[in-house]
Amino acid sequence: MRRHLGLVTVVVRDYDAAIAFYVEVLGFELREDTWLGEGKRWVVVAPPGAETAVLLARAVTPEQEGRVGDQTGGRVGMFLYTDDFDGDYERLRVAGAWFEEPPRREPYGTVAVFQDLYGNRWDLLQPQDNDACVVISGQT
Repeated sequence: MRRHLGLVTVVVRDYDAAIAFYVEVLGFELREDTWLGEGKRWVVVAPPGAETAVLLARAVTPEQEGRVGDQTGGRVGMFLYTDDFDGDYERLRVAGAWFEEPPRREPYGTVAVFQDLYGNRWDLLQPQDNDACVVISGQT
């Protein structure tokens, strides 16, 4: 039996602003944007070639609104793997990603923490074992 993680949900305030950030800044592709009625959409973005994607879900209750930007209690919640850390770091920085820190080398790889447009924390990470990587930039 083959299984994989298909979608991870990120709660957002606005579909279009979130799509713009993930596509224009992070370089993800928009895989689906389907109208569901009553102001809801099924919006899926992902790094080019990745199996796992992000479902952008607009907050609709006060509880959900309170979680926008802090879905993991201030911890890094998503890990964007790359096989070209320096190139992707610079491309993301120039495109408007806000990095909390300069890149650093750790035993597990090269990493820098950045925030999405709502404040969710991400690691841009080039693992020490580069074979574990998914190319995010679409460039080689």
